[in-house]
Amino acid sequence: MAGIYVHIPFCQSKCIYCDFYSVAARKHRAGYVDAVLREFALRRAELGGQTVNTIYIGGGTPSVLPVEELAGLLRALIADSRPEEVTVEVNPDDVTPAHAAALRRAGADRVSMGVQSFDDAMLRLLRRRHSAEEAKRAYHCLRDAGFARLSLDLIFALPGQTLSGLRADLEQLLTLRPEHVSCYGLMWEEGTLLHRMLQEGTLHEADDELYIAMYSLVCDALAAAGYEHYEVSNFALPGHRALHNSNYWNGTPYLGLGAGAHSYDGITRRRNPADLERYMAAISAGATAFEAESESDDERYDGYVMTRLRTADGIDLEHLAARFGTARRVEFERKAAAFIAAGTITCHGVRRRITEQGWLTSDAIITDLMA
Repeated sequence: MAGIYVHIPFCQSKCIYCDFYSVAARKHRAGYVDAVLREFALRRAELGGQTVNTIYIGGGTPSVLPVEELAGLLRALIADSRPEEVTVEVNPDDVTPAHAAALRRAGADRVSMGVQSFDDAMLRLLRRRHSAEEAKRAYHCLRDAGFARLSLDLIFALPGQTLSGLRADLEQLLTLRPEHVSCYGLMWEEGTLLHRMLQEGTLHEADDELYIAMYSLVCDALAAAGYEHYEVSNFALPGHRALHNSNYWNGTPYLGLGAGAHSYDGITRRRNPADLERYMAAISAGATAFEAESESDDERYDGYVMTRLRTADGIDLEHLAARFGTARRVEFERKAAAFIAAGTITCHGVRRRITEQGWLTSDAIITDLMA
């Protein structure tokens, strides 16, 4: 199995928290989809003949592309694969009945929509281009177009957000009942406007106590509504885990296409330049644009530990030993013993998992367990 990720690096405007590579929607949009398909033709051999079971169109904002271009991209990729899941990211303000219907006809069967909040004041603060009502309208448009798998994004610990405000967001989300929810604590990434506002004292982070209370509220509310918390920031109704993202976490190879996209074949990581001009020039010249870096054994092991311990499935010690050797298993068990004693890692046969509350400090735990 393998996946394909396509990065569409265009946005109408930049949200204050976003550190993904993107440029103004008007800049060099023409010809971009053709360049992605040319890149696919140049690089498809990297998949080694494996069946492509997931396709994910992300960004940026894929839905700012003319829908006929986006639909053409989907049809071309689907024709060359046998996907179990085809996901497109959209912004609520781009979704119309015609847009949603065109994506569905082109073969998309799952949509991930960035709502972030149902509080209009918060949306304005984040510089989102939609209102809460527009997000709900877009959701129903997608349902009416036949999408039976929808994922909504929420962010918590927003500047000035209260527990009651987050509870109201969750209540509105659960009224819609999407099959999948991605719920992230706000990240204050360097280089973003949000981080600059933090440094200037214009905005302030939620304190640790409030953050923990918000995380617990998210977990409890979604669990009570029947959602499985299967990864640190991801929740799904039974049978609706995100296959593409799950493949990232279980080490399935994927091919990344487009400016700023990453690829991984299990040994080598490849990165396309986060530079639209360089990317387009290379592809136009019939060349690939990526930089490649082969991972060491330690790096592959660390990636394995990091991704699996972010999931509810955790690490199977027998699988770890089969991939990396008995000595690695012994070392992992030795290091994990302190966390097992502290109750932040649980044991179920040969499986080791970080607890739900332990996920709050998972970065520190995982770092201690790495090579």
